[in-house]
Amino acid sequence: MSERRRSPRILALGLVLVVTPFLSSCVGAGDSDTTRANGGGGEVPTFTVDPSWPLEMPDKWIMGAVTAVFVDAQDHVWVTHLPETLTPEEISAVQDPPLGTCCVPAPVVIEFDAQGNVVQGWGYPATQDISEFPRNAHGLFIDHNDFVWIGTFRHHRVMKFTRSGELVMQIGEYEVTGGSNDESLLGGPAGIWVDPSTNEVFIADGYRNRRVIVFDGDTGAYLRHWGAYGERPDDTYRYGDRDPAGPPPRQFSTPHGLIGSNDGLIYVADRRGNRIQVFQQSGEFVTEKIIAPETRSSGSAFVVGLSPDADQEWLYLADGTNHKVWVLRRSDLEVVGEFGRGGRQVGQFLRPHGMSVDSQGNIYVGEASTGRRVQKFTVSGG
Repeated sequence: MSERRRSPRILALGLVLVVTPFLSSCVGAGDSDTTRANGGGGEVPTFTVDPSWPLEMPDKWIMGAVTAVFVDAQDHVWVTHLPETLTPEEISAVQDPPLGTCCVPAPVVIEFDAQGNVVQGWGYPATQDISEFPRNAHGLFIDHNDFVWIGTFRHHRVMKFTRSGELVMQIGEYEVTGGSNDESLLGGPAGIWVDPSTNEVFIADGYRNRRVIVFDGDTGAYLRHWGAYGERPDDTYRYGDRDPAGPPPRQFSTPHGLIGSNDGLIYVADRRGNRIQVFQQSGEFVTEKIIAPETRSSGSAFVVGLSPDADQEWLYLADGTNHKVWVLRRSDLEVVGEFGRGGRQVGQFLRPHGMSVDSQGNIYVGEASTGRRVQKFTVSGG
């Protein structure tokens, strides 16, 4: 294992941020592929879609709904998708008898290089037992030791693989769950982040449970967990009963994505809660930010990302209901820009569900609806 470095920690803030007004859910037609930016501070980054990325995949591969995107230390882009969402016509070549000459479902996990070439793929539902591959993959992280962590949201487990797809460890049990205060079972893991200084694994356990839970990355031993505002989670809460005009709910609705910052904070995207909540790694609540509070359905807060500068000045939030990416200034969580809009054309989104940022600040976004693709957005400014 590599030497562990201890990250600095900052003191918790004392006040909750004031919620900004609800912003329009779609940008104008002329703004479909670049950020609209406003606000003070440094130059807000803007983004332009790169229609040449990725390159064509081999062997007539095609992706289903994209559930996660992650850029590793080599600036390789990893993707998980759901081949079971592909229709017979989309994968006509593997029907019996074949319906046509194309296409073939891609492996569940695909690695691209920075240029968009496929490096490898693994995870084959047709030939592997469910104990060997991440069925219904959701949540993806490549850690400081090059291990690949993948959640399986419908089956209540997180799996740790080598880079080539060999299973190393599993947290949780397949098809077994125990509620938001169980210390060994999971209930719908959706997002994963591993601290390089402690090797602690933070999991947004949110499709059935309502919590963040932390395990030791070497042994899988339980360490701690918490719910919204750092309080004990309560599974009796029903997000459908919330009043968008009322106070924020005291429980998580769907903790769906999370990421740790260089200064020791954990940012949690509470999807149907339409908010980002910020914590110390201990679980102590710091602050929250409501994004598009009138959003119903699946909510506005899907996946969070951070800019690669040392201060991580910018925070990005993929919004799979309003079909865009919000740009926030991390110091005060003010919305300063956005890019994308609903649609199937280049630079548009249908349910952006996976997102990650490379070392240059470019953003990769995967779509879980009928778009079933990953797009690269090249950064300017920032």
